[in-house]
Amino acid sequence: MRSDCHMHMILDGIDWKAAISRHAIAPDEAFIHKTLKIYAEQGYTYLRDGGDRWNAGKKARELAPGYGITYRTPLSPLCKAGHYGKFIGETYENMKEYASHVKKLGAQGCDFIKIMISGLMDFDRFGVLTEESLPAEEIRELIHIAHEEGFSVMAHCNGARTAEAAAEAGVDSIEHGAYLDRDALAAMAENNTVWVPTLSTIGNLRGKGRFSEDAVARILDSALENCAAFAALGGLIAPGSDAGAWSVPHGCQTEETLLTEALGSQTADILEKGVIAVKTRFIRP
Repeated sequence: MRSDCHMHMILDGIDWKAAISRHAIAPDEAFIHKTLKIYAEQGYTYLRDGGDRWNAGKKARELAPGYGITYRTPLSPLCKAGHYGKFIGETYENMKEYASHVKKLGAQGCDFIKIMISGLMDFDRFGVLTEESLPAEEIRELIHIAHEEGFSVMAHCNGARTAEAAAEAGVDSIEHGAYLDRDALAAMAENNTVWVPTLSTIGNLRGKGRFSEDAVARILDSALENCAAFAALGGLIAPGSDAGAWSVPHGCQTEETLLTEALGSQTADILEKGVIAVKTRFIRP
């Protein structure tokens, strides 16, 4: 029984704009059925969606039991106005508006809350993110508000200080997690933060000619080293491909291969603990 703890039903791994437009009027049930069938045929029984504001993930959750799949979704991710995430999520201007979004998503049946607290990796420049992350105090308040409403929190998060702040604030999972350092990894381990490193989004860029091959190789090496270091600290790691991201098709096997490269002979045991933590935490309150 396999799990993918970070995927996006609304995306297709090819063209995000075209993929989203497929669901713009209403979720494309034919596409969703086709995608769920791919996962079911590969033995997946658990999927955790990264969210979308067009209800593709919500429709997938409705249809997933027919394929023997447990499906969890935050519905729409939440991102601060002017920061990364608007292309797929809902924006808020201030904490009052954010809190209102959390309550609304709860009323609509979200399983958890997803927040966007950093930019992306710049795949042409090692060590560089596309924008500054949110301040630590804002991160703490975002997590606190969601927790007060009874929801677990998934955080799109890159950068050591951002991950450290999120972990210390009690975030339930960190997604991606580029450029972590020992202090960030230690904070995550001490606070039982689940890390979903989505290595496929880096590894699948190799040889594509879209980005600097040197930068991609260095980013991947850094992520693999951090996965091994986090595991050595007893940290919780869960598999998540970010399927739907560019060059990461649904059902892609890269994540398992890369995690095994990082974690070695203990991969299955390490990931089992991470998946159990995700399944336990990310349920509707």
